[in-house]
Amino acid sequence: MAPNDATKRQVMAADPSHSTWLSANAGSGKTSVLTDRVARLLLGGTSPAHILCLTYTKAAASEMQNRLFSRLGAWAMLPDDRLHVSLTDLGLSGPHSAQTLANARRLFARAIETPGGLRIQTIHSFCAGLLRRFPLEAGVSPQFKEVDDRSARLLRAEIVQEMADGLAPQAVTDLGMIHSGADFDKLLAEIAAIDAAHLPLTQAKAQALFDLPQGVTAETIVNQVFLGDERDILTALQSVLPFGTATEAKLVPKVARIAALGPTLRGLEAMESLFLFGPGTKVPFGAKIGRFPTKDLSMGPAADLMPRLNALMARVESARPRRVALAAVAKTATLYRFADAFLPLYAQRKSARGWLDFEDLITFTTRLLSNPGVAAWVLYRLDGGIEHILVDEAQDTSPRQWRVIEALAAEFTAGDSAHDGARTLFVVGDKKQSIYSFQGANVAIFDHKRDRFAADFAAARQPFQPARLEYSFRSSPAILTLVDRVFDEPSFARAMGDQVFHAAFKTTLPGQVELWPDIPKAATPVDKDWELPVDVVMPTHHAALLARKVALRIKTMLDNGFAIVAKDGPRAVNPGDFLILVQSRRILFAELIRACKRLDLPIAGADRLKLAAEMAVKDLTSLLACLATPEDDLSLAEALRSPLFDLSEEGLYRLARGRPSYMWRALREKAAEFPAAFAMMTDLRDQVDFLRPYDLLE
Repeated sequence: MAPNDATKRQVMAADPSHSTWLSANAGSGKTSVLTDRVARLLLGGTSPAHILCLTYTKAAASEMQNRLFSRLGAWAMLPDDRLHVSLTDLGLSGPHSAQTLANARRLFARAIETPGGLRIQTIHSFCAGLLRRFPLEAGVSPQFKEVDDRSARLLRAEIVQEMADGLAPQAVTDLGMIHSGADFDKLLAEIAAIDAAHLPLTQAKAQALFDLPQGVTAETIVNQVFLGDERDILTALQSVLPFGTATEAKLVPKVARIAALGPTLRGLEAMESLFLFGPGTKVPFGAKIGRFPTKDLSMGPAADLMPRLNALMARVESARPRRVALAAVAKTATLYRFADAFLPLYAQRKSARGWLDFEDLITFTTRLLSNPGVAAWVLYRLDGGIEHILVDEAQDTSPRQWRVIEALAAEFTAGDSAHDGARTLFVVGDKKQSIYSFQGANVAIFDHKRDRFAADFAAARQPFQPARLEYSFRSSPAILTLVDRVFDEPSFARAMGDQVFHAAFKTTLPGQVELWPDIPKAATPVDKDWELPVDVVMPTHHAALLARKVALRIKTMLDNGFAIVAKDGPRAVNPGDFLILVQSRRILFAELIRACKRLDLPIAGADRLKLAAEMAVKDLTSLLACLATPEDDLSLAEALRSPLFDLSEEGLYRLARGRPSYMWRALREKAAEFPAAFAMMTDLRDQVDFLRPYDLLE
């Protein structure tokens, strides 16, 4: 039976006598398996100090710890018969002795009393703790600080400004020429994460990155397309376009501009926009041969021109991949030149301040654990050594982070310790859920590391089992079948490296998947009413059309009493059963809320807000700022005008106008005119050095 099979797989994966590499589908209970494995390790007598659980996020670490303490806490209070059942469900065959039950009941206290608690933490948190214990061995300042995002952002901006002012102005100028104008600090953060060992980037390596053959230059690409008669072709095209459709007639100025650019890469790129289909078409970047000009024009006034024009379009299509690759090589080289100048400065400034960012934590820990002179001693000093490593969300572990894990696990398969059978590695992940490629995660690494560890454990004659959790406890067979079919697509299949298969635990759970046809992404109509906001969404916008379609479908299902199967049996659907997921909170998000409200559908609306952008939060922040820095006139003015003090605009003007010094001094001097504001500010200032911010605001 499927439930028995699902349970057996979970119990097998949680068995701590084997090192296990677990591929787990979403909803298959992988967190439960990880928690069960830790519980079984503790039941087997392993000290909590010898277990290390590494997760990807603090939220995941907190969830795992809460689950484990919940289970251990329940064991401490269960009567014998129920505790027997719980241990049997965990995979421990009975009957269980009185000593085993007593040990299970003591585990909660053992975990609580362990110095430092159970080590369930992110890899960055683990690295920070390790470096603080061994700063001199790692070569870091004993007083180092983990730099926060805001401080790192300000430091990066400061360095770029200094580079532009004279340290490396050309590198900044070149980067500005290729930057799109989007979030510049996001780009700087990604550059800051580059391993400096990969710099500088040679031209040959850059071309290899984009499969560009050696010897290909801008000149060779241009010569491939421009044979000498292009100006004549474009001039002739200009002369016949006015005889075509209105759209074709409007292309005359564009053709003239392309002709003026001549045989250059810019000229080639401009011709692509005219002669090739766009990215959202059925034939992206294919030549418009047979489609441009239109049939009436190509068989009439332009008939004599068509052979040469079609040949030119074919050459433009053929050259485009190399032109794009060459442009990518140039941009990559520009980024690396900037990084070559930026990274040493960034490292120097962080070192001077005693700062370490996330990448530094990983880098220095890797060096520490790879140093043959101290690594063994450091690992031993970790409370007598780490005996069991558990890695969660392994699909998002970057190559740098894997080096830390490999260093920690190196002793598991080396020397005499490889044969004591006491040390295990447990890794769980799902390649389909890998979303952190921008932080260095690579799906292919998951399988590569599995094979590497399997070979190492086999060589050391240690048990190592690859395993899979294919059963999903969340979804119906209909939804899971759709997911499998999506991943059957060749490009996805190649990325996964092995077949994706889901099995539904709830085999009788009904489900339905509908694929709606795309709504054409038409250009927004020109707004003729100048009184409307510039960002108004017109009714014919594709987002508005889709939103209305979704809202109408929901209303129809509600009106017709669409039946669903709930926990207590079949019933008619109600508004609370609907959940609308969007890729981002942009136009469609707002349009969905608007469309549902127009049909009187009870919708929760936006379930998130930008906390720091709320006026009440801004008022409180301004108050704290002026209490911390009395000379901050702007923050004090904002606080006084807020409902906290309720000072009028006219009152603020009287207070601020003609003041000889800071606003706070003016308030003290005019205390008789503003008694309530002065009394409240005085009281808060008297308490600010003794109360925490929350207590102060409370």
